[in-house]
Amino acid sequence: MTASTSKATARTSSEARAVARTQTLIKGENGIGTVRRTTLPGGLRVVTETLPSVRSATFGIWAHVGSRDETPALNGATHYLEHLLFKGTHTRSALDISSVIDAVGGEMNAFTAKEYTCYYARVLDTDLPLAIDVVCDMLTGSLIREEDVDVERGAILEEIAMTEDDPGDCVHDLFAHTMLGDTPLGRPVLGTVDTVNALTADRIRRFYKKHYDPTHLVVAAAGNVDHHKVVRQVRAAFEKAGAFKRPDAGPIAPRDGSRTIRTAGRVELLGRKTEQAHVVLGMPGLARTDERRWALGVLNTALGGGMSSRLFQEVREKRGLAYSVYSYTSGFADCGLFGVYAGCRPSQVHDVLKICRDELDQVAEHGLSDDEIGRAVGQLRGSTVLGLEDTGALMNRIGKSELCWGEQMSVDDMLTRIASVTPDEVREVARDILGQRPSLSVIGPLKDKQASRLHEAVA
Repeated sequence: MTASTSKATARTSSEARAVARTQTLIKGENGIGTVRRTTLPGGLRVVTETLPSVRSATFGIWAHVGSRDETPALNGATHYLEHLLFKGTHTRSALDISSVIDAVGGEMNAFTAKEYTCYYARVLDTDLPLAIDVVCDMLTGSLIREEDVDVERGAILEEIAMTEDDPGDCVHDLFAHTMLGDTPLGRPVLGTVDTVNALTADRIRRFYKKHYDPTHLVVAAAGNVDHHKVVRQVRAAFEKAGAFKRPDAGPIAPRDGSRTIRTAGRVELLGRKTEQAHVVLGMPGLARTDERRWALGVLNTALGGGMSSRLFQEVREKRGLAYSVYSYTSGFADCGLFGVYAGCRPSQVHDVLKICRDELDQVAEHGLSDDEIGRAVGQLRGSTVLGLEDTGALMNRIGKSELCWGEQMSVDDMLTRIASVTPDEVREVARDILGQRPSLSVIGPLKDKQASRLHEAVA
């Protein structure tokens, strides 16, 4: 075989791999709720869910990058970049981006998490081509100019200040640090004043080029949408921007890993002159791919997920010690957190913590009753469906599922999986999770004597 023949064969093989592949992942009744995926040459995935009965559509692009992908010096870069992508492209100014969506009554926004970032627009179905063009332009053609970095730095510092002024929000960042320490998952998504001040346009630009490759992106659209039209419009927008630099590249795989959180009995107190003490008592949870997550969801709902939950009844209804008290779970690719939050008067903090700890120990040792589990299953099934009643929520579901799991699950399958959780599974996960020694994070005006007693809650 000659060299020229070899090159021609390689080129033909590359072109063969560069064919768009479309699959129907969930087949809806009469096309309603049908979820399709097309993988374009260059690794870009496009997933859609069709709902012909609505008059809106939500279009989003998910990036496989979050604050856990940052080095200590880059802490806050992912969120900073989220702001900068709204500041202008080669064809649109910041005003053009916002005004064109405002002019059709649409909504546009973005959010950054520890493992992903999402940019989206919700519009009338007839304006979907406009939303696709604008959001794709932002993701592929951002200028990231020095002057925009300087201007947006002030806005981000104000956002950090606003978060720090809300201790009920800030305590969750403190809890992540308590549990995960000075690691990418333990650091705040927003970054710190020092790291944000140190970030330069050049460093953010390099971060952008590394993480916003089509192989790292998932496009998601839900509502009154036509899958093939969405694919054509997205492909045209990315080709126009010259984004497909490696036609034979495949999509990046979902994150995996085997991180183990070994923190136990750790206490962190942040003194603040607040009216309430804000506390999170918690322990390691489950990774988002762990099959026990369904049982943990039922446990979390029964323990602190509503007005009939144990924690709400014991802390608020019976004793009136807190206005807000709840439990929650956070699942990452390789680990997770389980926490109980309460906001109360500083003088009541030890009573609240004792009740919460007693309930955790009680459920770990004896489990929940069948009635509690049955009620929690019903509540979780209902809230799952009610939480998917708009196109924005549907777009979030299919986009996140594709990025984080690489697969889709129908709502009916989700409801079946929740309903199949057995009392024994809930009791087993309660022993495994709640039986661990907890750690504690507190923000509030606690005096020295009160602070010294905090270790009692994790003993």
